[in-house]
Amino acid sequence: MGTMRTDFDPAEMGGRSFYRLLTSVVVPRPIAWVSTVSPDGVENLAPHSFFTIASVNPPVVSFTSVGEKDSLRNIRETGEFVISLAPEDMFEAVNATGTGFAADVSEFDAAGITREASATVRPPRVAGSPVALECRLHEIHPVGDCFVVYGEITRAAISTETLDGDSHPRIEALRPLSRLGLNEWGTIGEVREITRIPAGEWPGHYRRA
Repeated sequence: MGTMRTDFDPAEMGGRSFYRLLTSVVVPRPIAWVSTVSPDGVENLAPHSFFTIASVNPPVVSFTSVGEKDSLRNIRETGEFVISLAPEDMFEAVNATGTGFAADVSEFDAAGITREASATVRPPRVAGSPVALECRLHEIHPVGDCFVVYGEITRAAISTETLDGDSHPRIEALRPLSRLGLNEWGTIGEVREITRIPAGEWPGHYRRA
């Protein structure tokens, strides 16, 4: 017997209602804590939870701006941004920077967040974050009422104390936050490990054609 399901039609629900449903089922979502600088020198910091890796070589990450926001406008004008990891111990600060402050207000100052100079771009890093990815704009791609921002990484700065002997960041040291639905947030919780099974070790030796 199959699972009983309730169907939802995006066209019938409308954009905002379906958005709330979608962000409750596409979970957990990593958070790009994006810092930018306006042409007038105002340093902006905002969390964006539509965030992923777009390319390995060259290393490109992407985040989505839902509508026109200060992060997007600043990146268009300057071509630079930094993505800091949103760590569990800065939960309240990350949430505070999601406030819709005016464009001439720096979230670093409003939320009392310490800056750290970047090595290759003008926007600052978040000093309390264990990871900073400095990026130069690759392209901005409009999709519906959103904008996907692609940035090529010019420098990755990782807190040394989070690294193991192979320069691999340990998840239990990074302790990243994630977004869930509504006002819900997630932490790493239980971490499970499993290795991928080579095709030649499967019964019947499944292989690519």
